[in-house]
Amino acid sequence: MLKINKLNTYYGESHILKDVSVSVDRGQVVIMLGPNGHGKSTLLKSICGLVEKIDGQILYDGQDITGLASDKIVNLGVTYIAENRELFPYMTVMENLKLGAYSKNARGSEKENMAWVASLFPKLMQRHNQLASTMSGGEAKMLAIARGLMSDADLLCIDEPALGLQPSYRVEISQIIKEISKQGKTVFIVEQNIPQLIEMADNIYIMEEGEISFEGGKEDVLNNKQLKEIFLGL
Repeated sequence: MLKINKLNTYYGESHILKDVSVSVDRGQVVIMLGPNGHGKSTLLKSICGLVEKIDGQILYDGQDITGLASDKIVNLGVTYIAENRELFPYMTVMENLKLGAYSKNARGSEKENMAWVASLFPKLMQRHNQLASTMSGGEAKMLAIARGLMSDADLLCIDEPALGLQPSYRVEISQIIKEISKQGKTVFIVEQNIPQLIEMADNIYIMEEGEISFEGGKEDVLNNKQLKEIFLGL
C-alpha cells in the first residue's frame, strides 16, 4: 500500500531524513519508534504532503505521490493525525468531526462514518456540544483521531497518539487503534514509548538521527534486551 524509497527531507539547509525506506502493507499496523526530534514526525508529514523540500519516492497504491499537494493526498485516502491535534478550539466536538469529512471522497459516506465514530468514541458523542478548547488532553487526542476517521481514509498516519497522556488514556487509545485496524484500516504510527501498541504491531521500525536503524517484527524488539530498555522502558 505504502512504499517509501530512499526519502530525503530538508528544512532549509538542514537534512532531516536520510535515505529512509519503509513499507506498509494494506491492513497492517506499523510503528516507527525513536527518540524525540529524530525525524519521525517529519516522515509522516512528508508522506502527507506537508513538507516542501523532499527527494526520493513515495508510492501509495502504486501511485507516485512524492511532492503532491496535501489536499490531493487526502482525496487519495491518506490522512495525517497530528501530535498537537490541530483541532478548531472554539468549535464543538460535532463541528470538528464534520470538518473531518470535508474532502470530496468523504462527503458521500459522512453518515456512515459518523455512526462508526460514535460506536468507537461514545464519550465524545455524549459531549457533542462541548468546545474542543475545554477538553482534556486525552479527550482532545480522541477527537483528533475521530476526525481523522471522518475523512474516510484507508491509511491513517498517526503522530504520537499517546504523548503526554495519563496511563488510562494510553490504554484506551491503544484499544481504539486496535479496533480501527480490525475494521480493515491501515495504520502507520510514530511513537517514542508505548508498549501497548507494540503488541498489535505487524512491523516495527526504529529511527535515529533521521535514519532507519532497525526493522523487524514485535518479537524481534521484545526479545532484544537493549531495544526493550531504550525504546519501551521495559
